[in-house]
Amino acid sequence: MVDRLANSEANTRRISIVENCFGAAGQPLTIPGRVLIGEGVLTKLCRKKPKARQFFLFNDILVYGNIVIQKKKYNKQHIIPLENVTIDSIQDEGDLRNGWLIKTPTKSFAVYAATATEKSEWMNHINKCVSDLLSKSGKTPSNEHAAVWVPDSEATVCMRCQKAKFTPVNRRHHCRKCGFVVCGPCSEKRFLLPSQSSKPVRICDFCYDLLSTGEMTACQSSRSDSYSQSPKSSLNDVSDDEDDEDSSD
Repeated sequence: MVDRLANSEANTRRISIVENCFGAAGQPLTIPGRVLIGEGVLTKLCRKKPKARQFFLFNDILVYGNIVIQKKKYNKQHIIPLENVTIDSIQDEGDLRNGWLIKTPTKSFAVYAATATEKSEWMNHINKCVSDLLSKSGKTPSNEHAAVWVPDSEATVCMRCQKAKFTPVNRRHHCRKCGFVVCGPCSEKRFLLPSQSSKPVRICDFCYDLLSTGEMTACQSSRSDSYSQSPKSSLNDVSDDEDDEDSSD
């Protein structure tokens, strides 16, 4: 069905509409063979609080952005190649329900659908697209992924030293290797993680020691794989802070 739609006028028109919604700041999305599979609003668990984001699933990429005007205008476009994506279901807990992890070597995060049916449809379609891409290319599924950042609200003290309390002065930082919320003194070092940045990035002392000695597997946080076992921030979080879509600490 995807192959049949690839060169159809209806598919071309739909992709053009998505392009226009992102405006001049967005990257062109129309290429030969690309098909828009589906779209919808998902709640993305960001550093400060969960936020609604518009997602578009194509047969080769996943695109999402901030909602400026529903169905008409989006900004901060993000494009994720699907062949690098793996997804894992998250158990329901509290206000955060119908969720799953989207994991890539560069960035990993949790999203939540409005219903269990919608979650199932999204996950099935993503898995099918990834499977088809890997089958055509002969590549193997990605076994490397960036850590999912622990939301700020889940840590009142440093998750490494367990002593430093966070205040407006003693601010939170995130280790790019394990995703933990850590204090400044516990994350003064930098390390080159090529899949995430061309420059050395902030990591905690624990991960730095393991990376420096070559024990990289030991440094892998269990955060992504046991995400559903940790406390969750509330969907009613009243923080007005900006999204963490950049490289902020």
